[in-house]
Amino acid sequence: MAEYLLFATERYALPILQPLADALQASGHGVSAWLVDGAAGARLPAPVRSVGLREAVALKPRAVFSAANWVPTFLSGPKVQLFHGFNVEKRDDARGHFRVRGLFDLYCTQGPATTAPFRALAARHPHFAVVETGWPKLDPLFRDDDGASAALRTPANDRPIVLFASTFTERLSAAPHLFDAIAAEIARGDRYWLLTLHPKCAPGLFDRYRSLVGPNAAFVETEQLMAAQRAADVLVADTTSVVSEFVVQHKPVVTFRNRAPKPHMLDFDDSSQLPAMLAQAFAPSAALRDALAEYADKIHPYRDGRASERVIAATDDLIAGRLGKRTGKPLSGRLRALQVRAKLGYWTMG
Repeated sequence: MAEYLLFATERYALPILQPLADALQASGHGVSAWLVDGAAGARLPAPVRSVGLREAVALKPRAVFSAANWVPTFLSGPKVQLFHGFNVEKRDDARGHFRVRGLFDLYCTQGPATTAPFRALAARHPHFAVVETGWPKLDPLFRDDDGASAALRTPANDRPIVLFASTFTERLSAAPHLFDAIAAEIARGDRYWLLTLHPKCAPGLFDRYRSLVGPNAAFVETEQLMAAQRAADVLVADTTSVVSEFVVQHKPVVTFRNRAPKPHMLDFDDSSQLPAMLAQAFAPSAALRDALAEYADKIHPYRDGRASERVIAATDDLIAGRLGKRTGKPLSGRLRALQVRAKLGYWTMG
C-alpha cells in the first residue's frame, strides 16, 4: 500500500483535497494530510490521518499533492500542483495563475484555458510536466454527493435557490455593497438563499450575513460549498473563482463589478439592479446559455466527476517516467525551497 500526502495552507483547500483523498483510499492507498497556516486546526474526515512536520517527513510519501501556491520540497516524492482556484484574472498572469515558482514537478491543469499556457511555460522551463486532468474539487458536482445538496435544497420547499459567494479581496468584494439588496430579496421570500463568504473575509461581514439566516436563507461553510453549488440554480458573486466553478454546471451567474466581465456573466455595478439581474438569470436567453457552455468547455470540459482518478494516473505516469525527461529545478526554485525551510523551521538536510 502506497502512502500519499495532502498539503494545504488554507481551509478552502479542503474541498479540493477531499475528492482526491476519497479516490486514493478507494484504490487502497494510505492518505495523510499536513495542514498549516490558515488550514491549521482543520481536518479531513477519517481515515485520512492528520500529521505534523516530522511525521510528514517520516512518512516518505510516494507523492505530495498541494492545493497551495507552495509546497515543502524536502518531502519525499514528486510535488503535484492541484491549484486552489480558477484563473479569474485578479492579477496579471506573471503574478497570478501562471506564475511558475520552481517547486513543483507536475501541474494538473483544469482545462484547455490553463493547459496551453502551462505547456508553453514548460517548454521554456522544462523542470515540470503538465497534464490536463480536470480539478478534483469539482468531482462532487457531477456525481452523487450522498444527499448533501439535497439536504440544502429541502428547506427551500421547491422555491428557486440563489447562492451568494464573495471574494475576500476588499477592492473586489461584493459583500459590503450588496448586503442591503440581498437582505431585501431574502425578506421577500420568493426565492431561497444560500449564503457563504471566503474564510478570509472580515469577521464583521460574517456576522452581518449570518444575521440573515432564517426561513428564507441559510449560511453554508466553506466545506459545504460544493454541495451548495450543486443545490443552487443561480449564483450571485463578484470576482471570486466560485463564478468559474458554478459556470462549469452551465448555470447562470450574476456578478457585481467583476474585474474582467465576460459574455457568460450578467455583470452589474449598482446594487439597486440586483432584482432585475436575478430576473434575467432565472430566464436566461439563448445567447447567455451558449456563452455559459462555451466558457465551461474552455476552463473545465470534464463532467464525469473523475478528475481525481486522472490526477492519480498522471502522477503514476510521472513516477514511471512516461511524461518525458525533466531538468533540475531552477535557482529561483531552490531559493524558494530554502525560504520554505525557514518558514517551517526545518533545516535537516536529506
